[in-house]
Amino acid sequence: MLHTVPNFARIGEENAFAVLARATALAAEGRDIVNLGIGQPDFATPTHIVEAAAKALRDGHHGYTPATGIGPLREAVAADLHRRYGVEVSPDLVMVMPGGKVTMFAAILMFGEPGAEILYPDPGFPIYRSMIEYTGATPVPVPIREANGFAFSAAETLALITPRTRLLILNSPANPTGGVTPKAEIDALVAGLARHPDVAVLSDEIYGAMTYGGAAHVSLLGYPEIRDRLIHLDGASKTYAMTGWRLGWSVWPKPLYDLARKLAVNSFSCVNAPTQWAGVAALNGPQDAVAAMMAAFERRRGLVVEGLNRLPGVSCILPDGAFYAFPNVSRTGWGAKALASALLENAGVATIGGPDFGIHGEGYIRVSYANSEENIARALERMGIFLSERRQVA
Repeated sequence: MLHTVPNFARIGEENAFAVLARATALAAEGRDIVNLGIGQPDFATPTHIVEAAAKALRDGHHGYTPATGIGPLREAVAADLHRRYGVEVSPDLVMVMPGGKVTMFAAILMFGEPGAEILYPDPGFPIYRSMIEYTGATPVPVPIREANGFAFSAAETLALITPRTRLLILNSPANPTGGVTPKAEIDALVAGLARHPDVAVLSDEIYGAMTYGGAAHVSLLGYPEIRDRLIHLDGASKTYAMTGWRLGWSVWPKPLYDLARKLAVNSFSCVNAPTQWAGVAALNGPQDAVAAMMAAFERRRGLVVEGLNRLPGVSCILPDGAFYAFPNVSRTGWGAKALASALLENAGVATIGGPDFGIHGEGYIRVSYANSEENIARALERMGIFLSERRQVA
């Protein structure tokens, strides 16, 4: 019998992909499935970005690049961060990664070990906890509460820091809740971190361009007092409808940058060259398609929240960011995961049960509105019929 090392037994997974696989299998059997589970824009990648990748191949950009990424893309990332947040970032501290997960993987590997503690948002992206457990570190959930608008609480977060805390993971705008943490709360957190100078911060800002209704995303890059221990995570997947292109980037403190470079050399070598040139076109080119996509998401947000609040036993606050609603289903009589499974199998609507995002996700399901208004309306109608007929089943 083959024996693997113990840390591999601790690897979790992202159940959204399991739900996607089940939804795809049901559709292959002839079932009509509306997928509000997967977290990816349903829009095509803008044409000028696709053309940039094709041109790169025609121009011979098919070989290895520096592990840190091509210079034009790192410069474009730095320029984009300056435009959006007014911050100065050296291109020499930008690392191009094959998607956002690899930045998480690298940061958690750097700080996670037995005896260490790593704080992460709960409910939150499931890979945070999975990777923390893989390293042998102790995962410490930071509760993300509906009563707080699904923003993190600075006071609650700071109270969880101990002498064993090595890394704090933050996410705003947030998956799965759509919560956006306001500036006052971030100010308080950064001020409190002055008492914990040895705690590094990973700020997952992959949804940073996706806010609504006047809500503003506040980047941790805007706080010089923590720049020497801040890892900033971003990428093209959500903003430019490029999930399958696998293009992410991050900004690292100077002492950690070469460690991230070495990890790249030892693992993925580099992001494929045509995708990197597509990223240059995405950041430097016209942003009209992004604006149109966000306008569509805002309309869908209103439709899905209004519809969810009409369902029996369901309530949903208005999310300020990303493209997720996180309705409270605790009054339906169903457990969250059981409800998500039943909605898929019996009503043909794919959603994700809140517990897949952490222990504080019980009582909620995640609904992605990265789907058409027509499909959202169909899904809500099916959910309403199902809950009206089977509300008492638990």
